[in-house]
Amino acid sequence: MADSAQDKQLPASQRKIQKSREDGQVARSRDLGHFAACFIGGLAIVVTAPQTVDWLRGVVTRLLKFDAATLANPHAMSDRLADGTWQFLMGAMPLGVLMLLAGVVASVGSGGWNFSWKALQPKLSKFDPISGIARLFSLSQLGQTLKACALALLLGLIGWLYVQANFERFTHVLGMPLPAALGFAGSLVWGGIVLLLIALGCVAVLDVPLQRFMLMRQLRMSHQEAKNEHKDAEGNAEVKSKIKVRMREASNRRMLAAVPKANLVVMNPTHFAVALQYDAETMAAPKVVAKGADLMAFRIRDAAHAANVPVLEQPPLARALYAHTEVDQQVPAALFAAVAQVLAWVFQLRSSMSGQGAAPGPLRAVEVPEALDPKTRRPAQPAATDSPSNAADSA
Repeated sequence: MADSAQDKQLPASQRKIQKSREDGQVARSRDLGHFAACFIGGLAIVVTAPQTVDWLRGVVTRLLKFDAATLANPHAMSDRLADGTWQFLMGAMPLGVLMLLAGVVASVGSGGWNFSWKALQPKLSKFDPISGIARLFSLSQLGQTLKACALALLLGLIGWLYVQANFERFTHVLGMPLPAALGFAGSLVWGGIVLLLIALGCVAVLDVPLQRFMLMRQLRMSHQEAKNEHKDAEGNAEVKSKIKVRMREASNRRMLAAVPKANLVVMNPTHFAVALQYDAETMAAPKVVAKGADLMAFRIRDAAHAANVPVLEQPPLARALYAHTEVDQQVPAALFAAVAQVLAWVFQLRSSMSGQGAAPGPLRAVEVPEALDPKTRRPAQPAATDSPSNAADSA
């Protein structure tokens, strides 16, 4: 069952906002676009007013010129009308393109640049009359309709009041010569346009945050949607578990492949195994190439036996190395002495086996700092407090 509007009380997440932008849902203010187009168009007319008046005077003069050739040609009026219409269109085209660009820039400024093919894809649900009627009588559509009606009423009222206040001045245009009438009428019209632009600007200032608020209200989420989104973002638990298992297996395979390159394996007989490698020419300190516990420790031991890598049982050192080192990291400085002792014994053993030295004696248990051995390390004891009984005993 779909979540009702009452259930959607949570604000939209960043992921849902991004998905809505991909679907073409962006907060756009039409009133801001209308204001920008009208303002730029009016500004262009004012800036080019002298040239525009001269051009209009020439066009009107050519259209209203009658001579004997005009009277003799029965198609002269239709030809002039077609020519005048084309000239007016060509003259108004740059202004229309400029206003179009202004509207596009204003739209991008209110909601940001966003291009989506999904908004252009045909949807069968848009042809469903039932859903269409539901959208037509929705609260959002009702609000947009009321806002458009209020704006039209406001602009119409301003225009009516302006014409009523300047009606006598408009009537004076009829008694003026054509050039003077064009200039005077242009100044009167521009005064009304300025008032309409002020009204449009005020409405646009209010409409931009209103559109953003309405979009965020439309994108609100229910608790179930938030949970589903979180689950999708985090991934399915079973899938994540399988991924972790595969990553662990891959890591174990890499460690087992590195065991033959080790110099020795330090092992707690039943729990831990750590493989160490050291090259005096390329390494500043020994590093751990593999480590494991329980079953993995036995696998490291078997791989070491198969590659003739010495395996030494040094439980304190194995525990400390397992607890305080990571694979492909150097041995901590506090364990340098203990690791150097077992490495020296292994190198002496290899030299004796190759006939280059005497056999070493039995390797004694190396000393490991007590703070690094998880078995001997003890938690800090809480500070002793004086109880009534202690106080009595001391007394």
